[in-house]
Amino acid sequence: MPNQIKQSANWSAFTFTVALASALGSPLTYADEVANIQPSNKVTGKCDPYKDYSCLDSYLGTTVAERIGNYYSLEYGHDTAPADPKAPPSRRDDQTPAAQTAPPMPFTEWPYGGTSPLGASTPNATDSPLMVGIANTEVGTWMAENNLQTYGWINVGANLSTSKVHGGNAPAAYDYNPNAIDLNQLVEYIERVPDMVQKDHNDWGFRFSAIYGSDYRYTTSYGLGSYQLLNKNAAYGWDLPMLYVDWYTPFVGNGLNVRVGRYIAVPDIEAQLAPNNYMYSHSMTYTFDNYTNEGIIASYQANKNWILQAGVTIGTEATFNHAWQTTTNVNPNLLYPGKTFKVDPGARPSGTVCTRFNSDDGKTSFNACANGINNGEWGYNNLQWKGITFYHAFDDHWHVSAEYYAESQKHVPNLNNAYVQTNLIATGAGTPFSPNIMPFNAPSMAYCAKNTTTTNNPNLTCTSSSNGLTGYLNYSPDPLNNFSLRPEIYKDNQGQRTGTPTTYHNIAVGWQHWLSPQIELRPEIAYYHAGQAVFNGNSNYGIAANKKSETILSGDIIFHW
Repeated sequence: MPNQIKQSANWSAFTFTVALASALGSPLTYADEVANIQPSNKVTGKCDPYKDYSCLDSYLGTTVAERIGNYYSLEYGHDTAPADPKAPPSRRDDQTPAAQTAPPMPFTEWPYGGTSPLGASTPNATDSPLMVGIANTEVGTWMAENNLQTYGWINVGANLSTSKVHGGNAPAAYDYNPNAIDLNQLVEYIERVPDMVQKDHNDWGFRFSAIYGSDYRYTTSYGLGSYQLLNKNAAYGWDLPMLYVDWYTPFVGNGLNVRVGRYIAVPDIEAQLAPNNYMYSHSMTYTFDNYTNEGIIASYQANKNWILQAGVTIGTEATFNHAWQTTTNVNPNLLYPGKTFKVDPGARPSGTVCTRFNSDDGKTSFNACANGINNGEWGYNNLQWKGITFYHAFDDHWHVSAEYYAESQKHVPNLNNAYVQTNLIATGAGTPFSPNIMPFNAPSMAYCAKNTTTTNNPNLTCTSSSNGLTGYLNYSPDPLNNFSLRPEIYKDNQGQRTGTPTTYHNIAVGWQHWLSPQIELRPEIAYYHAGQAVFNGNSNYGIAANKKSETILSGDIIFHW
């Protein structure tokens, strides 16, 4: 294809992408502006910054809008930004090689949470059209000099499903509503990334992140804007999934980072926001996992192969204020006999310990972790998580990611007990998560094992547990495309996680196609099957599920700035 035809087709695809998202009613004030900017004829053809980086600034132009538009146009059809030959090293020489390239993958390092990649993180490294646009302004210059960046994305998705009821795709995620178009995520980051490549000084950083969209229901932490999900079951909401500060020193071992605040839980092969996942939908293993922790975690690199992590948090999806906050119990009972109880019994000091191994060639990684460990009392999401993640690259085109975990909670009220049914379920009160306190999306109780001679179980509570096993087999034919196969088995033994005690099977196939480093399309098809009817219902509104299986054809657009 001649270059001018290819450029025209790429720009048409870009404007179509943004126009489509805008037509869906998404808040695209900034994206709308960019979509109306055509590449400047006076600079196009003058030079190629991919061949001569020194001409990049003249290529981009002068005004903010002009620079942003020309930068989108410049990157179209490429898998990376133009490389600055004078840029400092992005990786320390005593580290194992990078695992992947992004794109087409959502990461360059085999993922592990709680820190930026040790030995491979530098300030101002995110490729951001917005930062390029304001680079020659006073604000942009000040931010660059102080190693500050702000960037984000909009993520719009849609699906066609065999389920019909509002919310009926659940417990599958992130396409909660069947046959719908969603603004999944509108996200903005403000951050300073510590320089973890240098070895001569301590450094610091922070991240403030804000999200708005339908995906807030999967990131909500009880006590932080949670009224949107738990009191209103709002279709769209906001959250602040990452609010932390970092302190890094290269003088302890091969590097030590200490993070304090709210951060993504460790580990997981999916535990990130939209651009950090292979596919639009998520495995059920991830959906019913713990998402964020609030506390402190230290990540210590002993050498290029081994990283150790240890932290203290307030449970999972819990906030510090709930650690001592109580509320009135209007229905004292055998399980909660007092006149008050803790707002969230799971909000208590908890421990995290992880170890990560990376092979010399960087092709294999193994991470074992125990996360959020405390007494395991039934809480909002007080999951006692123990699991492993595994990554292996067979060659430049094929790699596999896999995860297994077991999680549990203790003293979960027993739905197979007559007293629980009569004094807790029928009254709608008497626990921290009863409808009088938490009208929507409350933690489920458990269907404890029944007595062999009766349908009633004499135990008021039991320990609930679940097991998840999922993986991704990935094939990347070129730097702008990747294909993923996701098989999964998820077993909810007492139904505490999903509301139904059964085993789930999922098989999904997805394609990640990058138009540029800034725009990604992710179509996919997924099939789910369970041992009982779990789909096409909505427990929030008393609509019983009536399908054991569902098929969902879905896809999304991620547009970065």
